[in-house]
Amino acid sequence: MRRTAEVVLTFIGAFVYLIGAFLGGMFTMFEDLLNQQEFVDQVEQTDPSLNPKDIEMVLESASSFGVYILVISIAAIVLGIVSMFLFKGNNKPKAAGIILIVVGGLSTLLTIGFGIFAGIFYIIAGIMGVARKPKQEVSLEQY
Repeated sequence: MRRTAEVVLTFIGAFVYLIGAFLGGMFTMFEDLLNQQEFVDQVEQTDPSLNPKDIEMVLESASSFGVYILVISIAAIVLGIVSMFLFKGNNKPKAAGIILIVVGGLSTLLTIGFGIFAGIFYIIAGIMGVARKPKQEVSLEQY
């Protein structure tokens, strides 16, 4: 049985996770803004009531969250590629489906909903991988 739909959905999900990894990488660069005095001065001019420690805390939190998103996205991409290889040639579609369901659900929960779009693609492909049965060949000898 051909598993083209599962492979395509997994590929789309992996691509969306790649976008998430890119955004996570961008978030990690926020900590570098602390080293630029011009940025800190501009933020202080915008809102003089902000404490420099508050600015530092927000940027460090954003950077940490970016690393967190980056790691989860890369893990999801790798497991998605593994699942695509399991779907190819109809080797182990049930194992691939279970992997995709678990990864799609966990990544959505762990990223506090940021990975929901990619997770939906993974979950749909996983359900299709688990639920689809090969067509039974009907021959005249059975009748």
